[in-house]
Amino acid sequence: MTGTTRSSADLDPRRRRILVRAWRRGIREMDLVIGGFADAEIGTLDEAELDQLEALMDEDDGDILKWVTGEAETPERFRTAVFERMRAYVPDFEPDQPGDKGQAPKS
Repeated sequence: MTGTTRSSADLDPRRRRILVRAWRRGIREMDLVIGGFADAEIGTLDEAELDQLEALMDEDDGDILKWVTGEAETPERFRTAVFERMRAYVPDFEPDQPGDKGQAPKS
């Protein structure tokens, strides 16, 4: 996965900015976590949720990574429904391959 898979054509300017920021983090793992979450959810977040996501994205990527992985306790101000949804988000890094779902691989 090299970046966003979502078109921003249907998004308002604020959501477009957030989507770009979500995929341009300082740590590749955070690109995948925050960017993947933004791809999946940006169109459905309300204004308060967008505020929460932007506040989280203002934090240091190393800290966010520790919070997401459970290496460090998440500060109370970031224990939001948006953070929990992002934390629980697992992107599909391995799309169906030949041989999946009972199909024989091509020879």
